[in-house]
Amino acid sequence: MEHNIVTQNAINRIKTNLSYFEKGFPAEQSKDYIYPVSGNNSWTEGFYSGILWLCYEMTHDDAFRKSAELHDEYMKERMNNRHHTEHHDMGFLYTLSSVAEYRLTGSEEAKKTALLAADCLLERFHSVGEFIQAWGPLDDQNSYRLIIDCLLNIPLLYWASEVTGDNKYRAAALAHLYTTMKVIVREDGSTFHTYFFDITNGKPLCGTTHQGYADNSCWARGQAWGIYGLALSYHYTKEERILPLWEKVTEYFVAHLPSDNVPYWDLTFCDGSCEPRDTSAAAIAICGIWEMEKYSTHPKFMKAANTMMNSLKKNYTTEHLRESNGLLTDGMYNRNEGHEPECNIWGDYFYMEALMREENPHWNLYW
Repeated sequence: MEHNIVTQNAINRIKTNLSYFEKGFPAEQSKDYIYPVSGNNSWTEGFYSGILWLCYEMTHDDAFRKSAELHDEYMKERMNNRHHTEHHDMGFLYTLSSVAEYRLTGSEEAKKTALLAADCLLERFHSVGEFIQAWGPLDDQNSYRLIIDCLLNIPLLYWASEVTGDNKYRAAALAHLYTTMKVIVREDGSTFHTYFFDITNGKPLCGTTHQGYADNSCWARGQAWGIYGLALSYHYTKEERILPLWEKVTEYFVAHLPSDNVPYWDLTFCDGSCEPRDTSAAAIAICGIWEMEKYSTHPKFMKAANTMMNSLKKNYTTEHLRESNGLLTDGMYNRNEGHEPECNIWGDYFYMEALMREENPHWNLYW
């Protein structure tokens, strides 16, 4: 496959740093646009594996495949030891590593690891409330909540049902999806980041934020998780009730883009604000819009996605930062914790996925 210069530059940067990350993973975010090497103990390691598999698909260069398989071995060891697995991010960790490897190589070991991850995720499903708990002890009222991010984790469960024939995974994914659809989207199409439930009876209690500006504002990356997450559930289920809600969520996101079409970290901010952007939110939303376009035509949203993509490529890559080992500038991890704009490894992954989709609209999902 021949690549445009932007895609080739991204591939080259990843290849240049293969040896740097040979014994570890990029940290969640960079420091001065350089990722330090991190251990395998966060929610983000799968994004690096996903980048490696994308580069392998784009180039058929065995250097990427060998590196991806090496890092997937690290992920296998983590799962076998149940090391830092007490949270809902099994999809982020294992869909882009073990599932991707299985899809591309047929590795039975990768399939086995991914199914263990699906079992791990299933352990966090509550029949009381019908949702997957994000973090914390399962018997703690203060942790008894879902977050919108989990819409990107439940595709692991859909996949697990497909390959095993066991409907328990899909049933939990659908229950979580329906609960999320009922509580997380406000009347105007904006979303809560998190939603709490009563631990005794499962009654919905209240929506709050964790990384957004305020409980009643709209965290940009959360809105983007909604766009892509709903599109992925539609991919697996073709549930017609998803489509109007997806349109509502996407409309809100698109309507709150500033003039350069890359959102501020919270959609409450608009042109003239001094607040940082979040390029990762743009990359996630682009992938979600392009995925849904396979099933339902939305010219307005496609125009917005294409414009966002062009803005990322023109204004927000690290091509001018020769020492950087990341791809996208101006990602915002958690402003509430004082983080500054940097590269985010998930932003880099979704940017690479968007580059793949741009060159190959028929690309087969890892999700």
